[in-house]
Amino acid sequence: MSKPDRYVGVDKDINGGMTTIGKIIRDAWVFGIIPETETCEGWNLAGIDALLQKVNAEWDKYGCLVSQLPEPLAKRHKEIHDRAIQRARAAGWSGEYETADEDE
Repeated sequence: MSKPDRYVGVDKDINGGMTTIGKIIRDAWVFGIIPETETCEGWNLAGIDALLQKVNAEWDKYGCLVSQLPEPLAKRHKEIHDRAIQRARAAGWSGEYETADEDE
């Protein structure tokens, strides 16, 4: 089975959008790179990669640490990611997969 060449959209992604691409999109919302209404549905890998480069450039300004974000961005980050976690949990995501190797 081959991988799709277009992204399904953060709202339709597996694990309630708790994926690497989902995080890129949420961080792009935080930094205002794309509007929160943009799910990136239909984007190809090159588009997602270009978005990642922009997101990384923003994170670099703050040492890649949420704790270094200015208050407005820190608040926005918390709001966006808290909403995403609530939606993902409602869709059955528990976070166990992401932390499964931490006990080893």
